[in-house]
Amino acid sequence: MREAAFVKQNKDKWVTFENALKGKGLSDPDALSDLYIEITDHLSYAKTFYRGSNTEFYLNALASQAHQKIYKTKRESKNRIVTFWKTEFPTMFYQHRRELLIAFLAFVFFSVVGAFSAANEGDFVRSILGDAYVNMTLENIKNNDPMAVYKQQGKFNMFLGITINNIKVAVFAFAFGVFLGIGTLYIMLRNGIMLGSFQYFFYDKGLLWESVRTIWIHGTIEIAVIIIAGCAGLVLANGILFPGTYTRLESFKRGVKNGLKIMVSTVPFFIVAGFLEGFVTRHTEMPDWLAILIILGSLSLIIYYYIIYPYQLHKRLKNGSVTIH
Repeated sequence: MREAAFVKQNKDKWVTFENALKGKGLSDPDALSDLYIEITDHLSYAKTFYRGSNTEFYLNALASQAHQKIYKTKRESKNRIVTFWKTEFPTMFYQHRRELLIAFLAFVFFSVVGAFSAANEGDFVRSILGDAYVNMTLENIKNNDPMAVYKQQGKFNMFLGITINNIKVAVFAFAFGVFLGIGTLYIMLRNGIMLGSFQYFFYDKGLLWESVRTIWIHGTIEIAVIIIAGCAGLVLANGILFPGTYTRLESFKRGVKNGLKIMVSTVPFFIVAGFLEGFVTRHTEMPDWLAILIILGSLSLIIYYYIIYPYQLHKRLKNGSVTIH
C-alpha cells in the first residue's frame, strides 16, 4: 500500500487518539487501550514499509505519549454497566454498521425466498413448519381462532421457554461466524425462510393482517435482534477474513470481543420479546390500535438504539462535544 493511501485510510483514528491524549473527546481507558493497540500495529507496519518517513515518526511519538497515560491511569469505572449501555457499546457498534446492513439484507432476501417458495411449492410450508404445526393451525382457523397457539401454554413457562430458545438461536448465529461467516448466513437463511413461508401461509388463508397484528407484537424485537446477532457473527468472521494492519490472531480476538459485546446488548431485548410473546401476544382480542402501538414502539426502540443513537454519539465524539468516562 502506498504511504499516502495508508495515511488517508487511518488518519481519522490517529487524530481521535491524539485528541484523546490531549483530554478532548474519548477518555475511556478501555477504548484508549484498544486504540493504542491499533496505533502500535500501524507503527510496526510503518517501520516495515515506510522506514524513516514522517508517518513513522508521527506514530512513534503518539505511541510514546500514550504508553504512560494508558497503563498508569487505567482503572475500572464505578459506573461500568451504565457506561457500557450508554456510550461504550453504541460507540463500538457504529463501526459495524456494514455488517448490520449485510445481516439485514440477507435475512430479508431469505424471507422473500421463503415466501416465494411457499407460493410455488404446495408442500413447502409443511416441510419448513412441520405437519403437526400446520394441521394444528388449520384446526385453529376452522375454530375461528387462528392465533390460538399463543394461548395454549402457561404465561411464565412460555416466556421462559421462548426467551431461552431465542437466545440459543442468537448464540448459534454468533458462534457460527467462526466458519468464515457461512454458518451465520445459514442461521439467517433458516430463520428467514421460516418467517417468509410462515407469513405466506397466513396470506394464502386470507389472514395476513390477523397474523401481522398478532405475531409482530413480539416478533418485531425478536426478529430484529436475531439479525443483530447475525451482525455479531459477521463481525467475528470479518476479524478472521480481513485482519487489515493487525495480525490475524489479534484481529480474531478483536472480532470475538466486539461480537460478544453485541451479543450482551441483545439479552435484555430478547427478554422483552419473550415477555411480550408469553404475556401479551396471547391477547388476540386487543384492538388494532394497541397492537400497532406496541409494534411501532418496539421498532422505534430497536432503530433508535442500534442505528440512530450510535450515529448521534459518533458525531458528538468526533466533534469533541461528549466524552466517554
